[in-house]
Amino acid sequence: MLKYQLFPRSIGITNQIQDVIGCFEATYDKIESPKNELKSDEVLNLLRPFLEKADFTVETWKSKNQKIPVPVLYGKNNTVDKHFHADGISADGKIVLEVEAGRAYANNAFLKDIFQASLMYDVEYLILAVRNNYKNTNDFDKIYTFLETLYISNRLLLPLKGITLIGY
Repeated sequence: MLKYQLFPRSIGITNQIQDVIGCFEATYDKIESPKNELKSDEVLNLLRPFLEKADFTVETWKSKNQKIPVPVLYGKNNTVDKHFHADGISADGKIVLEVEAGRAYANNAFLKDIFQASLMYDVEYLILAVRNNYKNTNDFDKIYTFLETLYISNRLLLPLKGITLIGY
């Protein structure tokens, strides 16, 4: 079953984030884990037409000109000195999407995604999609517990309005 949760839990899901969740619902039978053993790029390819209808730009492949650079630092003459790549970004630049597969929890890719989204200029929300199950580990539940602890402890304040965790 598709799972999702917005953190902090004290705010509700926006219409734009709900549209992205709808994209996952529309493709769920093809991306469901562990039934399907897809790489993150394969999941993104299945989501792409739905995300584009939801007004998102989506990475088309891993080559430099097909990635989506999101500015982090600006230099002289307003040139971008530093950027990070996103799997998808909303037309207004406020929502970044990252789709992970096997390395989401085991290799802490979710932490890298949170860190990078927190540094991206003008980004307000991160949507982080992970497998529900990967090699007998429930990635969604483990990351859910981490995010719950992060927000409840209130020891580390992120500049994001929220993080939506989606388990597929």
